[in-house]
Amino acid sequence: MATDKASPPFGATAGAPPPGSPGADAAARLRTKIVALAVVPLLITLALVTAVVRYQAHDLAQRERALVEQSYLEQRRSELRSYVELAVSTVRPLYESGRDDPQMREEAMRRLAALDYGSDGYFFVYDLQGRSLMHSRQPELVGQLLWDLRDPQGRPTIQQLIERASAGGGFVEYAWPKPSGGGRLAPKLGYVIALPHWNWMVGTGLYLDDIEATQAGLERQVGANVGATMWWIAGFAALGLGAISACGLLLNLSEHRTAEARMRLLARRVVQSQEEERGHLARELHDGTSQTLVSAKLLIESAVEDIERERPAPATLGTALQHLNEALGEVRRLSHELRPALLDTLGLPAALEHLARAFGEHGPVAAAADVAQPPQPLPRDVTTALFRVAQEALTNVRKHAHARNVHVTLECVGGGVQLEVRDDGRGFDPAALQHDPHRGIGLRNMHERMEAIGGRLQVRSGPGGTRVVAEVPGDRMPSA
Repeated sequence: MATDKASPPFGATAGAPPPGSPGADAAARLRTKIVALAVVPLLITLALVTAVVRYQAHDLAQRERALVEQSYLEQRRSELRSYVELAVSTVRPLYESGRDDPQMREEAMRRLAALDYGSDGYFFVYDLQGRSLMHSRQPELVGQLLWDLRDPQGRPTIQQLIERASAGGGFVEYAWPKPSGGGRLAPKLGYVIALPHWNWMVGTGLYLDDIEATQAGLERQVGANVGATMWWIAGFAALGLGAISACGLLLNLSEHRTAEARMRLLARRVVQSQEEERGHLARELHDGTSQTLVSAKLLIESAVEDIERERPAPATLGTALQHLNEALGEVRRLSHELRPALLDTLGLPAALEHLARAFGEHGPVAAAADVAQPPQPLPRDVTTALFRVAQEALTNVRKHAHARNVHVTLECVGGGVQLEVRDDGRGFDPAALQHDPHRGIGLRNMHERMEAIGGRLQVRSGPGGTRVVAEVPGDRMPSA
């Protein structure tokens, strides 16, 4: 069995509007706007939160760096002052003894040289003219005049130290080779005082490069915390977008179900309207046109009898009577196809038996029907849909199948009803016809009829024949 290229005379139904219809486009645009109104503010808020978090993290890191540096330097200053006070207390008895001979000064420098702390903690002694008198870590400097020594920034290191010591003592930041660093220059904080009676500057210093390592560690920790915060924000953003997407999906599903239910109800109403109109036309043809043709036929037959009593009736009257009989038969056929009276009076089984019998009588294909009487009357929508499916299937068998036999079966299955139309024709490709916009309209009409009443249609076809199975499950049987 195959399907028509055009819709059959009595098989058209109203289907759902195409996806590109104005109503579908408007609904899609509305859903897009709703999702956009939910997503855009969320993304903007997350972007602002991210920017604020990064700014606050950067500002907090700067403040923390300054606070740590200030605290570190305060601690170092206090530590250096204590070291120098300790060193001075060690040589004070010698300094205040009143002696100023070389032996007394040598003893004082010996004591200062012995006061080292750690690998890079030591004391140094210069005269106030910039000559190195004692340096426990760099003895090669002893005796050298370093007044003009400058650091990489061009600052006069020894001059700054002597100036601060002569002013009563204080702190100086400068760069100096670090013993434990292989002699590389490192930032250093020194504290110096003057011993004017001996023309000395005594001082010590602490290297500050460890604070840079501490600051780098703090910055890495802050960066890790900010990165973790960004990941949390990204996670919340993903959860928010997922929730919005889920809500949008649920909204789409809900709208789809609602639209599907409305379209099914609309299709049922259209089918009901069509069947009511067909029934009205069938009654008009049967009760009006058909009766008028019967009356005209009787009058012509009576006139022919009256004429033949005197002479033979003209041949044209016989031809007219023949055409009138053919017209009367056509009107009765159309009336039956529009809305068989058996379908409303005796029900679907009798209508299917009559349909199969009439199909076999008026064509080369032998037709048989095996129908079961349902335990209770079927709803009007179900009987109409199944009858139209059978009608459409038989029409396609006659036009396209090149079959010898066709069999119509109606049976009750699990509280529902199932109709089968099976032929032994050449078959066709249902999938190809289903997607061809110019063919298979009758097949789509059958699908739409069954979907409108909550049923389903299956078409299986091949070289050995075609089976069309229309089924309405018991749990989806519409109320009568």
